[in-house]
Amino acid sequence: MRGADALVGSLVGAGVDVCFMNPGTSEMHFVQALDAVPEMRGVLALFEGVATGAADAYARLAGRPAAVLLHLGPGLGNGLANLHNARRAGTPLVCVVGAHATDHVRHDAPLESDITALAQTVSGWVHVCGDVRDVADDAVRAVAAAREHGGQVATLVLPADVSWSEGGAPAPALPAAPPFPPAPSRVAAAADAVREPGAVMLLGGPALTAAAMDAAGRVAAATGTRLLVETFPRLWDTGAGRPRVDKLAYFAEQALAQLDGASSVVLAGARSPVSFFGYPGVPGDLVPPGCPVVGLADAASDAAGALEALAAEVAPDVVAEAAPRDAPQPAPGPLDVPALCAAVAATLPEDAIVVDESLTAAAALAPALQTAAPHTQLALTGGAIGQGPPAAVGAAVAAPDRPVVAVQADGSGLYTLQALWTQARERLDVTTVLINNSAYAILRVELARTGAGEAAHSGRAGRMLTLGDPTPDFVSLATGYGVPARRVETTEDLLDALRWAYDEPGPHLIEAIVPALG
Repeated sequence: MRGADALVGSLVGAGVDVCFMNPGTSEMHFVQALDAVPEMRGVLALFEGVATGAADAYARLAGRPAAVLLHLGPGLGNGLANLHNARRAGTPLVCVVGAHATDHVRHDAPLESDITALAQTVSGWVHVCGDVRDVADDAVRAVAAAREHGGQVATLVLPADVSWSEGGAPAPALPAAPPFPPAPSRVAAAADAVREPGAVMLLGGPALTAAAMDAAGRVAAATGTRLLVETFPRLWDTGAGRPRVDKLAYFAEQALAQLDGASSVVLAGARSPVSFFGYPGVPGDLVPPGCPVVGLADAASDAAGALEALAAEVAPDVVAEAAPRDAPQPAPGPLDVPALCAAVAATLPEDAIVVDESLTAAAALAPALQTAAPHTQLALTGGAIGQGPPAAVGAAVAAPDRPVVAVQADGSGLYTLQALWTQARERLDVTTVLINNSAYAILRVELARTGAGEAAHSGRAGRMLTLGDPTPDFVSLATGYGVPARRVETTEDLLDALRWAYDEPGPHLIEAIVPALG
């Protein structure tokens, strides 16, 4: 058996049966192996950042590793931003990077680079396969490594000659390591903390499933503990019927106000909160001075089990208070961000997946969705923009029976708009609501906050933050990629377009024209 066939067959045997890819010459035998191993589904992307972002979202939804195939160091480099997001999400992801044939490396050909060094910046495990007889074992080791520590990127570097050589054989899957069980001492410490008035519990990572949220809601109902969800959750079951919880604010000043007066901060699957950037005169550590931080469960732990144990301790007979299903109707007339977010919430299909890369609109979108139909949210975990369109691809492949709604900012959407082509080719049920304010609005806000003032709107600096002159035509761009699209400027037109998109199978894009914030 050729090495590539043994590798792909072993991946499938270990439960990895989808591979997002943008291959090149050194990966051709892997591509050919898709015919030899038809159980592996290959999904082509036009850009490596789309492939890595799709693999990230697929694994978040599926609860098991996805694979991504990249071409040498430059291909890996093109995919790094969304591998960074996957790393910050704790996503189990197997990244296969093709390399030059072993005896070709000495020639220092134009595409030669240090793949291992690049991979180490985003991977928890990196290995170079050196022999066709080991390739299958290396593949199942990569899958096992991807599942460790709550999930991580595992990168296998695959020289072309290992792929094309004969002598490989499939390897059996390795057992998956279970998450660490709840530690009684941590549960006891958290119980003491939440019994004190003013406690805050920050939920994140694996603590945002429906079961975990219900347990956290019981704790809050029994003790008065305030619940917050990390700013960019990797996977959050929320909406009507689930506990109503606010996100920790993006801007440091607002997050400090949310945490002000906390008697303790209990961490369930989340890291201790810090500001995204450093600002003059603003603390980077968001925990109030003197406030103890209590770790109930980290990302590698059974966070849901820990929350259920905590609820059994402090709220044995309490029922969590659920959010009602009463998303407000949007105001009619010219479209703005609040009306857009209200329209999305009011029309959201049951059990939808919401991919949120709305950026400056997020402050309005998050509260609007709290009383929308029950749904699952994916967010920009690592802050590297351009995740939204690829994540919609991965989510739709992982859950083909669930509608995907991507609420997408215009500037970040342009990073990976090629994902629309994959949505069309795979006939994925994705509705993209593209918020077009013709600006990098988040950067206008940040420029003003850092002391630049009116430069955010005028002068040479201001021109660096606008997407006008010319303004991208997203309807034409989407249509060119094979995705039906409409442009809307009023609430009424948006509601009509959402009904159109939900009623027809396949992908759709709605370009929503709104005034810029900031």
